[in-house]
Amino acid sequence: MRKTLTALLLALTLPTLAMAMPEGGPHHGDGYGHGGGHGNRHGSRMFKDLDLSREQHREIRKLMGEQMKSRHEITRSYLEKLPAAEQKAMQDELKAAKDKQHSSIRDLLKPEQQKAFDEHQKKMQERRAERAAFNAWKAEQASKAE
Repeated sequence: MRKTLTALLLALTLPTLAMAMPEGGPHHGDGYGHGGGHGNRHGSRMFKDLDLSREQHREIRKLMGEQMKSRHEITRSYLEKLPAAEQKAMQDELKAAKDKQHSSIRDLLKPEQQKAFDEHQKKMQERRAERAAFNAWKAEQASKAE
């Protein structure tokens, strides 16, 4: 029960991390946590007063990306241990929460912003579908090689 609860809590943090991550992942833009080097979003606040060099920014981004990937893999390994019914229920609940959040965000937007938001969501769905197809192909190739 304790492992299940821990896995569930870890899984619930993934959508938050995904929404907080700039588009393109941790390596997007030329400064830590922000595109183009301006602004002060997300993790960049943590390092704001350190006067980091470009190389330090790059290395920190790399470390943060590795940490995020590691946390994702750990979470996935625990989630895979859940019974199929609980995995499905959790996925359904996460999808419902995500859909509700998108709906709430969309409701705050003006009509032209809603159109851009909808287009962005459509592109993200297409990218996910392409990634899933590629991963399936890659797994098929790996099984053939064995």
